[in-house]
Amino acid sequence: MAGVACGVCVPVLLGLSGGPWSGDGPRRGAGVLLPLAVAVVLVLGGAVVEYVRWTRTRYRVGPERAELHSGLLLVKRRSLARERIRSVDLTAHPLLRVLGLVKVRIGTGEHTGGDSTLELHPVSRAEGERLRRELLSRPAAPAADGHRDGELAALDPRWIRYAPVSFVAPLLGGAAVGGVMQVSDWVGAQDEVIDWVGDRFRATPVVWAVLALGAVALLAGVVGALGLWVEMWWNYRLEREPGGTLRVRRGLLTTRSISLEERRLRGVELVEPLGARLTGAARVDAVATGIAEAGDERHADHKTLLPAVPRVLAHDVAAHVLRQAAAPTGAPLTAHPSAARTRRLRWGMGAALLPVLALAVPGVALGGELLAVAAGCAVVLLPLGALLALDAYRGLGHAISGDYLVARSGTARRATVALHRGGVIGWTVRQSYFQRRAGLVTLTATTAAGAGAYHVHDADRAEVLAFAEAAVPGLLEPFLERDAPRGE
Repeated sequence: MAGVACGVCVPVLLGLSGGPWSGDGPRRGAGVLLPLAVAVVLVLGGAVVEYVRWTRTRYRVGPERAELHSGLLLVKRRSLARERIRSVDLTAHPLLRVLGLVKVRIGTGEHTGGDSTLELHPVSRAEGERLRRELLSRPAAPAADGHRDGELAALDPRWIRYAPVSFVAPLLGGAAVGGVMQVSDWVGAQDEVIDWVGDRFRATPVVWAVLALGAVALLAGVVGALGLWVEMWWNYRLEREPGGTLRVRRGLLTTRSISLEERRLRGVELVEPLGARLTGAARVDAVATGIAEAGDERHADHKTLLPAVPRVLAHDVAAHVLRQAAAPTGAPLTAHPSAARTRRLRWGMGAALLPVLALAVPGVALGGELLAVAAGCAVVLLPLGALLALDAYRGLGHAISGDYLVARSGTARRATVALHRGGVIGWTVRQSYFQRRAGLVTLTATTAAGAGAYHVHDADRAEVLAFAEAAVPGLLEPFLERDAPRGE
């Protein structure tokens, strides 16, 4: 609560007191008293509320159910059947680590919000580990040949080289610029900051000034991306525990322990964002039932089993996770028809022409600079649109690899999903007017795991329907049209 009070009240204090350089004594004194009073109320009031919550919270793990009772006036009693418990995740931010505590999140693997989870916040680290072992205890299953229990992957510090090429870097750079402007506004120094930057580039052409400021922001984003990667993935380990539970442990300041039962696993997704793909890297995500959404743990990605690593290693870890001799994500894929390439070229050219036309149309009336800028945009954007369109086409593909169906698509975020054929519960076949003219369809595999739907985009109609029938025999057959026998 002291940290919350500082975060809320310090900016207010600086703003009300006219900034740290203000010489107005009475105004400064009045500006300090109000934030201090608010801080005291926050700290004391929050401590009292947390103390009451702590004293009124009880939990129990019995032979059949895990129970949690909490509340002062309105007592809440919640319980989960032990046979339904699928995950026990441990999280500890820096303050909890100092105090030897962890937050325990017990889940059933269902997307039903609070009714499917119990949270103990906090308990001792030893108690959290005991609860995790007890609630996830399963009879040990014999390991498949060549697929060991124990450590499947561990941190290699060299993986940090993939952090700056992620989309996080430019986002953090923009956030850094916005943060500087916001803080300077709080302390009443925003005009001074703008004037200082203007003085540095007063004799510099506008284009070069914009590029220089963009480079500085990007550099800040790269530094931020490196720091974020270290915080998220330091001490990373992926393990398979006896009884068939995958466990991911990671984190520098905030430690996380995320458990995933293998019987909830329906496949994996090999994700290659554009920057990582250009450097030969990929990450591995789990396709499983009941994975917590981002809103459940704001700073934890529960489905990521492996951060961006060399692509060969990602395939190897995917194979071990799925207990396969070779990773289905690396299987040869069936290419899609040339009509799919034509569609992507049209989309790419159309997207590239939009800003060009937006500048050219008023440029015809105004003349001069706008037409020159439109021409420059056309020179840059049209080839770029064509390259991305061709890359998107090369990324299309699908196949059947043993017990898994494989589908790949995307360019800014290329994803190759290997989905267990037994996890497919339905097919959706979509065909737009333009797809009908080109003989293409989009096939969607529906599953209870992961994103819930995985797509085979713009495939040949006859070929992809045969693919669906071969992947899950009998599921699509009642809806397929058969050629009439000869003589009828």
